[in-house]
Amino acid sequence: MHDRERAHAVAAEKAILVRILTDEMPEAADPLDELEGLATTAGATVVGGLVQRRHTPDPGTYLGKGKVEELRALVEHHEADVVIFDNDLSPGQTRNLERAVETKVIDRTELILDIFATHAQTYEARLAVELAQLEYSLPRLKQMWTHLSRLKMGVGMRGPGEKQLEVDRRLVEKRIHELRTELTTIERRKERLVASREGRMTVCLVGYTNAGKSTLMNALTDAQVLAEDKLFATLDTRTRRWQLPGWGPVLLSDTVGFIRDLPHRLIASFKATLEEARGADLLLHVCDGSNPAVLDQISAVYSVLEELGIEAKDTLLVINKIDQMPDQGTWALIRNRYPKSVAISAKTREGLDRLSQAVSEGLSHGFIDADVEMAVDDGKTMAYLSAHGEVLSRTYHEDKVVFHVRLPKLHYGRLLRPGLTVRRRDHDPLPTDDSSTLER
Repeated sequence: MHDRERAHAVAAEKAILVRILTDEMPEAADPLDELEGLATTAGATVVGGLVQRRHTPDPGTYLGKGKVEELRALVEHHEADVVIFDNDLSPGQTRNLERAVETKVIDRTELILDIFATHAQTYEARLAVELAQLEYSLPRLKQMWTHLSRLKMGVGMRGPGEKQLEVDRRLVEKRIHELRTELTTIERRKERLVASREGRMTVCLVGYTNAGKSTLMNALTDAQVLAEDKLFATLDTRTRRWQLPGWGPVLLSDTVGFIRDLPHRLIASFKATLEEARGADLLLHVCDGSNPAVLDQISAVYSVLEELGIEAKDTLLVINKIDQMPDQGTWALIRNRYPKSVAISAKTREGLDRLSQAVSEGLSHGFIDADVEMAVDDGKTMAYLSAHGEVLSRTYHEDKVVFHVRLPKLHYGRLLRPGLTVRRRDHDPLPTDDSSTLER
């Protein structure tokens, strides 16, 4: 199936939503709410839903026998075109369910892949989506060829369907190898690009999908990037210059949104895209404070960061959409759990000054702000400051020059020598974990 056909696989179709809740899953006010948002984003019209709580899913049909019959009745009543599960199904479970309800069945991963295929704009993102789709499809090729199962095979011969299956499998495996090779090349290029920014402070926006990251980026940088009230509106990393008050220019990057149970193959495929987050000096974790499931969404993002191996990075939690918060109880609950968070509204620009101050303090963690006075011919010290710090300004006084610099503390000691006058602008004691504004 071509990318465009696959991306619109559920477009304009009537959908029944299904989710199984196991014992370890918490109760939810509306367990199908997020799935409905995903289905709507993919272009489907939701006409019904079914939820079952079980100790463990049925190995053959995922749902229990009675619920399968109930699902079949729902499909017939609504004349549904597709059944969408909020769980991941095995190829066998998908096949058995399709036979039982006599309509197309897709799972959460396939739905997310369809949405990603629709929204991917750059060459890199399209490659990543194609790789994830092919890796998902490979173990399901046999199911795709069940329409040839009626063809008989003679003794010692394989039917054309099986021959075609082997051909398809080899073609898919070859294409997967090509995509991995190309994405590895892109990943190395991205690593070099991020590394080339050494000496320039970088801040990266991460967070649950539709938390308002792109809207915040537009508010801070006037980047004019696409910002829609839609899941996964942004799949491609964008980096813009942000003139941070009290600090100076920094680089601000927007990244693909995360989601609960984000498919592992997608995380692997988008590794190059997420390199911006890996190389950032500070992560801004943007959450939707108006969403009833905000605490679960925050936890889901930290899980993805852990899977990426960057959960230990300095992270500032940004509670967005406070203008849409239904009550103060939700606000108090978030602040009690994350007391160092910053509350804003990217849409109304409320709290952006507080955010800028918190980011400045976060970036200052481990830095000093100082004036270094030296002789105008002291090229060695000038080169050292330019190489290891950020030169904010230079002021000349006859045979002297004063550099206003922001420098990592580990380099500060080398400036304490004869011939140099160093005046610290930051008179506060060194930050500690207790005084930091960052969430660890």
